[in-house]
This record gives sequence, structure tokens and C-alpha cells, in this order.
Amino acid sequence: MSLPPEKASELKQLIHQQLSKMDVHGRIREILAETIREELAPDQQQLSTEDLIKALKRRGIIDDVMKELNFVTDNVDQELPSSPKQPVCFTDRQSTLLKKSDGTRMADSTTMLSISDPVHMVLIKTDIFAETTLVASYFLEWRSVLGSENGVTSLTVELMGVGTESKVSVGILNIKLEMYPPLNQTLSQEVVNTQLALERQKTAEKERLFLVYAKQWWREYLQIRPSHNSRLVKIFAQDENGINRPVCSYVKPLRAGRLLDTPRQAARFVNVLGYERAPVIGGGGKQEQWCTLLAFLCRNKGDCEDHANLLCSLLLGYGLEAFVCVGTKAKGVPHAWVMTCGTDGTVTFWESLTGHRYLHKPINPDEPPAAEQPKPLYPYRTIGCVFNHQTFLGNCQPSDSVESCVFDLNDESKWKPMSEEAVKSVCAPGATTSLPPFPPLCASTIDASVTSNEIEMQLRLLVSEHRKDLGLTTVWEDQLSYLLSPALASYEFERTTSISAGNEEFQDAIRRAVPDGHTFKGFPIHFVYRNARRAFATCLRSPFCEEIICCRGDQVRLAVRVRVFTYPESACAVWIMFACKYRSVL
Repeated sequence: MSLPPEKASELKQLIHQQLSKMDVHGRIREILAETIREELAPDQQQLSTEDLIKALKRRGIIDDVMKELNFVTDNVDQELPSSPKQPVCFTDRQSTLLKKSDGTRMADSTTMLSISDPVHMVLIKTDIFAETTLVASYFLEWRSVLGSENGVTSLTVELMGVGTESKVSVGILNIKLEMYPPLNQTLSQEVVNTQLALERQKTAEKERLFLVYAKQWWREYLQIRPSHNSRLVKIFAQDENGINRPVCSYVKPLRAGRLLDTPRQAARFVNVLGYERAPVIGGGGKQEQWCTLLAFLCRNKGDCEDHANLLCSLLLGYGLEAFVCVGTKAKGVPHAWVMTCGTDGTVTFWESLTGHRYLHKPINPDEPPAAEQPKPLYPYRTIGCVFNHQTFLGNCQPSDSVESCVFDLNDESKWKPMSEEAVKSVCAPGATTSLPPFPPLCASTIDASVTSNEIEMQLRLLVSEHRKDLGLTTVWEDQLSYLLSPALASYEFERTTSISAGNEEFQDAIRRAVPDGHTFKGFPIHFVYRNARRAFATCLRSPFCEEIICCRGDQVRLAVRVRVFTYPESACAVWIMFACKYRSVL
């Protein structure tokens, strides 16, 4: 008798959540260390499975776990309802054994020395208004601990600023590194230092060879057409530490697990992350700064390139053929967006700052003037290059206008490719020059219903105070406020799927709630932050919203509804709708 795969997966997830909640793994680690330290001889530092089970039973860990986890073994082949009306109750039928698996074995010191990925640390500052600022970003080389006595070492690192302040020190950080469980055999510090020196030498050589290749590629690209010199072909970009990296290293396939279900939902998630251009000191052009993914997610805001890199990584994770496009918008403003190529030749543009999608249909410049041409709806004007984690292509068509470009990326007469081997040498996973593996997305820590209620209560207070200053009384109608909820849910659904649904029911409910001879007015607005006072000040700048908040008349009733939709990394979409109804007096 066996569980179906989907039920087994669900059961594993429930057990994992409960074990994490009880911090069983941490308690086992403590007991393991204590047992090794107190009960085993110095020459016997390996615990058998039986020894570990006895130690766990002696300290009551297994009993605690079994009190929380009770399993039913009867009728497991019967189909369980997807939405049980009663809470599920499990009864213990037999004892549980903790089994040792290969996945829990500790890698030896030599294997760990070959892991070249650094530890990426990001320091952010959060002010009283919940606004975050990136202070420092540091890549820690942790392998010095492999050659230290007892697997413990202390380091002192100087953290530098970011962007224009990348040469300015922001502070000193003392770090203590400890290997746990301790290694059976430590390496000599000389071996560790030799390995690190060899890797640095190898990295420098790869970077030098790629730079030589990139210069040669660029010379060949300019020889095709001298006007290519003015096109936005971005081969390198500076990160938050001012380090030049190949643009392909900023993109890697990223799976969202169960946090995002569809590519369009992923686009919505990227869209609700805040937009902020890199700060620039003095006049001049745009400040150059592409953030690494961890720094971008920790800030919860970034420039258009950061949004495009994240969206492209997520779409690649969903199995789509996705590329970041670098070009310009109206008035020649530099911009980055995402493009996907379908198996049927369909080309779709994804605007990472808004979540909008556009189908690309190129115009034919050779058609007679009277011929009808497709009218582009997208805001993009020119395109210089496209890239992802494996490919870099420069636009070598006669015109770099997006509306006339043909996106047959396999046609080298239209798109000049870089060698995939060259890109792989510096951007592939495991390459010492590439960024460390992308961190997994974290589930939101925001309680949507609680946060929605808090913002709504704050807005009611702000509206009442504002009307009081105008000499107006305020009467709230809770039922009318509740009726606004379906509209807000419909707006978010439309933003995510581009499909409008539910408006008919909302309109019918409002007609029933507003008596004859009365007028209803409503104003929805969308934010990506949770500061009620800031949102209220923005609403007052809208004449239509200000008219509702300051409504005068007979039998005026006000309503406000807030709906917070949460996304990974504690990003959120906040929808607010102000409404009023009053008796019309002619």
C-alpha cells in the first residue's frame, strides 16, 4: 500500500513545516554536538544511527515530535476531499524511525574547498517610513575557515558604500566563521591559500580573454556599419560596487517554487517592486548601476534594468525563451525591457515596470505609402542588443527602430552573436567570474487582511481630520465600503491576467445600494507601498479623488476600502477606493 505521489508530496510538506516550526533540526544539532563532546572518546567522533536515536529519546525529542505528528495508516488509498470541512486529525499507529540518508552526509574538506561561490552579504537601512536604502554589498570568501584550527576563525572586513560612494568606507564588520559539524580533517592554511591564489589567477585570465574577445567583437560590429557606434549595445555593466561585469551574468534561470504560479503573475510581482533610478551627483547623464539580484530584492526597488533582469530570469525559469532588450523609449531615453520568442515565431514584449505585454508585428519599409501597416502599441523606439544567460546578440539591421526590426535571432545578417563559449566562460554557473547562485525567493511576511484593515483605519482617520479642518462632518457607511471589495479584486486580477472580470456584479450591487435620487462616485487608485499618510497625500492631488473626500451635499455618506495583495519578498500591491453617495439637490 502506497500513497499517490501528490499525497506523498503534500504529507512531506506538512511534516517539514511542523519540524521547522518546532525547530527540531536545531535541537538535533545541539544534542549531536553535546553527545560528541560529552559521551564519546576523543578517538571515536562518529555517531551511529542507534546512538543518535538513543540520545534523542533520552532527551524527549522523539516524544515531542510524536505528540505533534500523528499518522493515519488506515484507508490511505481513499481519496481525501480537497477542502475538508473538519480539521484533519491523525492518530499514531506505529513508531517512527529516523533514518540516515546520503543527502545528510557532510562533505569533506577537499570537496568544500572546490566550492568557489562566495557568501553574498547585503546591508540595508530602513527608516521610520519603511523606506529602504542599500548601504553596502559584500562578497565574503569563506574558505579560510577550512584551514583554521578547530574549524573556527574570525575575520574583519571593511564594508564600502555603493554606487557613487563605492570608494567610501561605511564601517567595519567583525565576522566569526565556524564549521558545523566540525570537519574530520582540516586542511593546512597553505593548501587553502594556494587554491585561492590559483582561482584568482584563473579568474583574471578568463576575464582578460573575454575582454580581448569583446573588443574584437565590437570592432567587427562597427565595421558592418559606422552608425552602429551610436547604438545601445551593452556588453558590460557596473554593479552596485562599481565592478564591471558582463551583462549576461545578471541573468540566470530562476524558479519561484510555489510562490508564483504563472509567467504573468511573475510579471506582476516584478511590477510591484518599486522603481527608483540610481542616484546621480551633479548634472549629466544617467548614473550607471545594475544591482545584483540579492541587493535588488533586499531594497525592494531598483532601476528598469534590475526589473528586466529579474523578470527575464523568472521567465527563463518557466521554460520560455526570454531575453533582456536594451534600447530607448520616446525622446531617446535609455530603457530595458524583456522579450519572449514563441515556438510559432510570435515575439512578445514584456514591460517589467508596468507588467504590460505587447505583441510585436514589424512594419515593412518597402511597402508603398498607401499600404496599411500595423500600428505599434509599445513605447519602445530603438533596440541595440538582446541577451540572456547564454546568448548575446547585437542588432546589425539597417535600422535599429523597434517597429521595423525582424527578430529572427538565428539570422546572423540581422543579429551579430557573441560566441556562446566566450559567454559561458565568464557567466555559466560555477564560473569563478560569475555571480553566486541566485537566492530563492522568500514568501511574504505580510498578513494581507491585517495590513488592509490597518491602512483602512488610518485613512478613515485622515479623511475625518481633513474634513473637520474644512468644517465638514463625516459619516462612514460600512456596508458601502464592503461593496467596494469586488472591484478592487477585479482590478488586481486584470493587472495580472489582462482579463476583466466581475464588474457586472459590482455595478449591480452599487445600483442596489444607492437609492433613487442619490449620486454615487468612486475613485480607485493603486500603490506599491503601505504608507497610509503618503498615499492620502497622493490621493488629494487628484481633483476627482479630492472631490469625493471633500464631498458636500445632503445625506453624504463616505466609504473607503483597502485591499493589499501580497507577493514574494514582502512586495505588495495596495488598492484603495474612495467613494461617496449623496442626495442630488438641483
